[in-house]
Amino acid sequence: LGRMKPVIVVHGGAGRIFKEREEGCRAGTVRAALQGYGVLKAGGSAVDAVEEAVRSMEDDPHFNAGCGSVLNEKGEVEMDAIIMDGKNLDSGAVSAIKCIANPIKLARLVMEKTKHMLLTDQGAHLFAQAMGIPEIPGEKLITERSWERWKKNLEPDSNPEEFQKDLGTVGAVAIDSEGNVACATSTGGLSNKLIGRVGDTACIGSGGYADNHSGATSTTGHGESIMKVVLARLILYHMEQGMPPEVAADTALDYMKTRVGGLGGVIVVNKAGEWAARFSTKQMSWAAVKDDELHYGIHAGEKHVKSLGEA
Repeated sequence: LGRMKPVIVVHGGAGRIFKEREEGCRAGTVRAALQGYGVLKAGGSAVDAVEEAVRSMEDDPHFNAGCGSVLNEKGEVEMDAIIMDGKNLDSGAVSAIKCIANPIKLARLVMEKTKHMLLTDQGAHLFAQAMGIPEIPGEKLITERSWERWKKNLEPDSNPEEFQKDLGTVGAVAIDSEGNVACATSTGGLSNKLIGRVGDTACIGSGGYADNHSGATSTTGHGESIMKVVLARLILYHMEQGMPPEVAADTALDYMKTRVGGLGGVIVVNKAGEWAARFSTKQMSWAAVKDDELHYGIHAGEKHVKSLGEA
């Protein structure tokens, strides 16, 4: 063992990425991929790497996760996150949590310190306290942009369907030098969502799935659509049938679009270390590192490649 070449792929959410935010999203996903890859190169596990990459994006206000999360109908941040270990199918998730900087850290603690897989709202809050996770005021997570958007969506003539197009979630998948895979996903959810709404992110098989026997995937897009087709697990199923990552991703996204009219994006790595970043939305910021080469893009068909030295 120990002969696998480590790979990490990250996404910063599928949807519409406005021109003035492109640079920030690109830089943020690249930074997250490089940080996650650093963990892998230093001998860290796939789980460590995806947690680190997602934490980096939660702390970046460009993304709809952690700081920068969108607001629910009441103007509050409620976040969901999941992490999964492909070695033994262990997973930890949290949903509808508030006043915490890094939901992904809490999800990891749920996986490692409890017999459960998903803690929600008040219970997740009590568990965070028990684990010594610092509480932060809810407004610390609210950016000017989220606030403006929330107010705009309250206007009587606003069209909720319009802002669903600007969807965001952050995620990462990785394979480490021992051949273990992992995934992590984190989000603030849908803008102006009902209080207590939980989307696909916290749901195993929808927001993410990791299994050493096939690979790992993290999803982004319209949560309700993703849940209807159990998108992450569907992609791994296609890979188990022999499809390469890119074909499996496209096939599953295509099915989601034709069957339930849902758009989204996915990142995938298979057990051989082959990877893909695919989306049916207008854009998705993504970055990947393999063989000391950085790949990244936002628009369909866009793919830049740099050596790590340049990056």
